[in-house]
Amino acid sequence: MTDLSTPPLPGALPDKRQVAASFSRAAASYDSVAELQRNVGTALIERLPQHFQPRRWLDLGSGTGYFSRALACAYPDAYGVAVDIAEGMLQHARPLGGAAGYVVGDAERLPVRSSSVDLLFSSLAVQWCSDFAAVLAEARRSLQPGGVMAFASLCVGTLRELRESWQAVDGLVHVNRFRQFEEYQRLCGESGLQVLCLEQVPHVLYYPDVRGLTHELKALGAHNLNPGRNGGLTGRARMTGLLQAYEQFRQPQGLPATYQVVYAVLHKPLEGDN
Repeated sequence: MTDLSTPPLPGALPDKRQVAASFSRAAASYDSVAELQRNVGTALIERLPQHFQPRRWLDLGSGTGYFSRALACAYPDAYGVAVDIAEGMLQHARPLGGAAGYVVGDAERLPVRSSSVDLLFSSLAVQWCSDFAAVLAEARRSLQPGGVMAFASLCVGTLRELRESWQAVDGLVHVNRFRQFEEYQRLCGESGLQVLCLEQVPHVLYYPDVRGLTHELKALGAHNLNPGRNGGLTGRARMTGLLQAYEQFRQPQGLPATYQVVYAVLHKPLEGDN
């Protein structure tokens, strides 16, 4: 059993219980500020193999069900299951439809039988998983031979403007940590799945001021969840320092927030294939 009194390791990813609770609380506000999430998930769907017709799909980290509904439209004859670690998200999504089933589950221990899924779709969820090798192993286990895993995630460089601005103010951890893109490359290459697509694409959003960005992160449930973060209120002097530091990044469109998005499409080989 993990000793919860032990300080988190430097660079550790957020605790999944806190992630689940944060996104459950954000269920009602999420879709109102989820421009990036919709754009990324749509781009991920566009990367799926042409003429691919899964009979059973799983939307992993389904959130409010936006892409469960998109998958249901794309594959009307398929059976779909929405899986999320945040029960509040599933409760919000269920009345809106899209999936045939809604299951609380963890990407590192999928609640499905082996070789039972044709498409495993996950948009902006697996960045919260500390053991991504386990996620890939579960994908390989649960996919049918010939099945596809498509995921979008975030890597190092995400919200670098906010991170650097906070570094200039107090040097504390205020921005969620993410893996290096090279780590995704290594783990996908070692997964036993064939890599059809693996790329890093920057997405930049613009805000009139810093408060617009921080409000959006909170509404998404994606505000700072790092171990070792400062749990107290942000004082006026530090907030003023943040506002001043972030101004160095201002562009004509506003204050930029850069997201480094990883897109991947992996294929489980047919039996007997190399």
